[in-house]
Amino acid sequence: MKILNFALLAGTAGLLAACGGSSVVEPADLNDQRVFFAFNSAEISEEANENLLGQSLYMKNHEDVKIQIAGNCDERGSTEYNLALGARRANAAKEVLVKDGIDAARISTISYGKERPLVKGTGEDVWKFNRNATTTVKE
Repeated sequence: MKILNFALLAGTAGLLAACGGSSVVEPADLNDQRVFFAFNSAEISEEANENLLGQSLYMKNHEDVKIQIAGNCDERGSTEYNLALGARRANAAKEVLVKDGIDAARISTISYGKERPLVKGTGEDVWKFNRNATTTVKE
């Protein structure tokens, strides 16, 4: 019996390893969930995708929740450019949720461009935090 249990556990572990495992985790709360972006980009990274899939899981388990995703940028670039980039970032995050089965009507987007930095200051150590899409629950 012990050998059979061990074989089942080993088989399960092998299957998970073959699938690459998953680091998708449902957050306890969606407020202030953030995904980050590279400079001048609205491309969703693998890490951001996993975070968003966790948010999607939360929304599937809480069907009454509606959210807003705010796109943000670092201080470089014009106000107009950053508003457009922030909108692309918010919409890219929304697209991941919608592709995973969340009704688009439950998700609104907004862009703050560079007007609401998460961290004050200058330089890449600061800018990397200000390039984000932030999720908040709408009451």
